[in-house]
Amino acid sequence: MNTPKKNPGTSPRKAARASTLHPDDHADIERFADHLWLEFGLAKNSLSAYRSDLALLSRWLRAQRQSLDGAQSGDLKAYLAYRATRSSTKTMPAQAPFSARSQARFVTVCRRYYGWLVRERIRKDDPAAHLEMPRIGRALPKTLSVDQVDRLLTAPAATDALGLRDRAMLELMYASGLRVSELVRLRHDEINLEHGVVRLIGKGGKERLVPTGEAAIDALRAWLRHGRGELLGSESADWVFLTRRGEVMTRQNFWLLIKRHAVAAGIHSALSPHTLRHAFATHLLERGADLRAVQTLLGHADLSTTQIYTHVARARLKEIHAKHHPRA
Repeated sequence: MNTPKKNPGTSPRKAARASTLHPDDHADIERFADHLWLEFGLAKNSLSAYRSDLALLSRWLRAQRQSLDGAQSGDLKAYLAYRATRSSTKTMPAQAPFSARSQARFVTVCRRYYGWLVRERIRKDDPAAHLEMPRIGRALPKTLSVDQVDRLLTAPAATDALGLRDRAMLELMYASGLRVSELVRLRHDEINLEHGVVRLIGKGGKERLVPTGEAAIDALRAWLRHGRGELLGSESADWVFLTRRGEVMTRQNFWLLIKRHAVAAGIHSALSPHTLRHAFATHLLERGADLRAVQTLLGHADLSTTQIYTHVARARLKEIHAKHHPRA
């Protein structure tokens, strides 16, 4: 009989923190995380967030002489009230207050957890069924104009290995809309320069094929032929992009890289690691791309996630109309 693999997301440090939980609560949280991973393929970061929310709730409930599985609706509402401020109690130190978004995630976690307990017949009622979801506005992703993107992509001087690498990474992210995690973990066998496509394993282990443009292909060829070997030396590695030490890139490496080149390009607005991914989606929609096609390219499971970019596109069109139309 094959034993299912343990779900990802439990580091030694997190395991040490989990050991401070009551054994019953810890066991149920891990079973729940296994369920989410096996049934829904939740990503490592999502599983970690679920564990963290339930662990904090567990500690608070135990301080109130209550268990995680035995909590009632009033207990969950009292915890939300406790987390709404920086107040502390005799038995519990103050926690950082919930933002509306954090509260919404907590409510979602509780609904899924207690719904799972009911389905598993661990308890008969669902204390989270009537928790209210806070109203939160959808933050518009930060993006760049076409001119700003052009300046950013040409900021790395393609005269040495690091410059070739940086230009290839920036060109590929903008040309294909990759997530930062997909970009830095890209392997040799996942790019096909002949056909101009990249094979990606995104969130939840879902695979998608994404086309890329000629500029990105040229930048990739230049990096692979003239730059990568210099950083790699005599070692071997599957990763396409490497640090100056010949190691795999990280999200932090890329974040520092894009900030440095943004300054060089004269871009002073606040950027996020996914700025070029946002620009990819926004510029496609501004030029009439179908929303469903953009959803597929980005690897979004739900169309509602992609629809946020239509607001960015509309805002840009209004700005252009107000600036250039004679009766705006």
